[in-house]
This record gives sequence, C-alpha cells and structure tokens, in this order.
Amino acid sequence: MKGLIMDYPLTLTQFFERARKIFHRKTMATRVPGAGLQRYTYADYADRVCRLSAALDRLGLKKGDRVGTFAWNSHRHMEVYFAAPLMGMVLHTINIRLSAQDLIYIINHAEDQVLIVDASLWHLVEPIRKDLKSVKHFIVMKDTPAGEIPTGALDYEALVADAKPLETWPRLDETDAAGMCYTSGTTGHPKGVLYTHRGIYLHCFGSSTVDVLGICERDVILHIVPMFHANAWCVPFAGVMNGSTQIFGGPNPQPRDIIEIVHDAVPKTSVGKFDKKVLRERFKGWKPKACAIGATARGRSPPSSRSPS
Repeated sequence: MKGLIMDYPLTLTQFFERARKIFHRKTMATRVPGAGLQRYTYADYADRVCRLSAALDRLGLKKGDRVGTFAWNSHRHMEVYFAAPLMGMVLHTINIRLSAQDLIYIINHAEDQVLIVDASLWHLVEPIRKDLKSVKHFIVMKDTPAGEIPTGALDYEALVADAKPLETWPRLDETDAAGMCYTSGTTGHPKGVLYTHRGIYLHCFGSSTVDVLGICERDVILHIVPMFHANAWCVPFAGVMNGSTQIFGGPNPQPRDIIEIVHDAVPKTSVGKFDKKVLRERFKGWKPKACAIGATARGRSPPSSRSPS
C-alpha cells in the first residue's frame, strides 16, 4: 500500500513560482565596478528568468541539454541558475580558474550546447573557442560599463529583451538533472557530478534549518563563495526558496569591495571564508559603521524591504 498525500515531484519550479508570488517586492543586487550596487526586485528577476528560458528554447535547446556558464557572481548568473533547470536543461557552472587544457576537456566532456560568459572573462575563452566542439552558441553578458560583445557572440541582454516571457513550464521529474559541476585538483581528468532537482530541493531545506545556515526571509545574503564552485553550496537556490535579499560581488571582487558591500548593505550571512587578520591590517583606520569584520557579518534587512505579511 502506498501513501496518497503530497504526491508531487520536488522540483525547483516550486521554489521559483512561490518566490514570484510571495516575494516579488524583495530585491537582488550586484556590484558594478564604478557604479555601486545595481538592484532590482524579485518580480523583475522572475520576468527575466522567464524571458531567458524562452530565449534558450528559441535557440533550439531541449530537455537534458547542458547550459554552461563562465561567470562571476551576479544577478545575471542567478537568472541562468533557474532559467536552464526549469526548462529541463542542465546548469553547468564552470570554474573560471582552471587551466585552458582543463576547460577544453570539461566543456567538451559535458557537451555544453551553450556557453554564457561574462564579458570581463572573454579573454580566457577566446583562445580556446575553436576547441570547444559542442558549443553552438556563445552568449556574452556585459558585466562592466565598458563591456563589449565579441564578434560572433550573442548579446545576453538583447536575447532577454527580445524574448516573450514563457508562460508555462514543462513538467519535470524530481530525478531529472538540474545542475552539473566538475572536480578540480584530482588525479586524472576532472570528474563530473550531477545534481538532481530533488537533491537541490532537500539541500535547500537543510540549509534553512537553525543548526545549519538558518537561511530565512529576513536575511540579506552576500555571496562570497563563487557560483561556479559547487553551485555556491546551493545557497542561491535556498535564498530564492526563502525570499532572502541576495547580493552578488560582481566581476573580480577584491577585499575592499566585499567590505564596502558589508558596510553599505549590512548582510546577515556572508557565505564564504575570509582572513580577518588580513582585512584588519589592510583596512586599518577604516571603520565600517554598521558591522564588525568577521567570518560572518550579521544584520537584518530594513523593514521597508520585507514582504508584507
């Protein structure tokens, strides 16, 4: 005899739709060099995710196809985090710090159909572009004011703007692959690991418990762990599940950039490790007004940014 209660797949679609309906007034922000934090709402985020999903579909991608990202932490990267898996595609976050040889192997082995790249990182992709046999489309995101779209590449913003928002998501199984990461620093070639929708779903619930990270709606999360490293410990997904305010460090963040974000945005959870002694010595005499330097900066979002009950 089988139970008949709550019989539905644990997929990321549930997180996304809940966040769009309940947390539409909450915000995400990305540090833009020379321009401060660029902010938008979860409602804006959801609209762009739906447009990006439609754009990927229009490019001919289908369920199971791998969508590679080669990018820093940003709201655009965050859009791909949901746009690909919600279409049944597999998000493949690629470590930007690997050698050209490893990058060629990983991208070809994963058989990425699309590679979404930050403009500030294009100089690492251009030399190996011809060796990436499976990639049919290169999509470039302008992550700095001076960013340019290389010849032969697609403009991320143009793709999103021109696409009509997807209205209906495909039905997915919780055992479908949602994400893919590769190991580094191991013997032999890098090894690929797949995350299922169910695995990420349960991981997010675990991260939200008090004895783990305790992620909740009141939090302001500053992502320090790279989004290309183990899916940033799945914290971006948990942030959406809970409707947390999320902040991304943008291109090549330096210690001062992180401290300035902490100073201005007062995050509760700064996910990642940094050396307190190094920061204190480097910024001696510079005193943040809202928090102390430590492994985790703690604070709460102001009342005006919280969703109404």
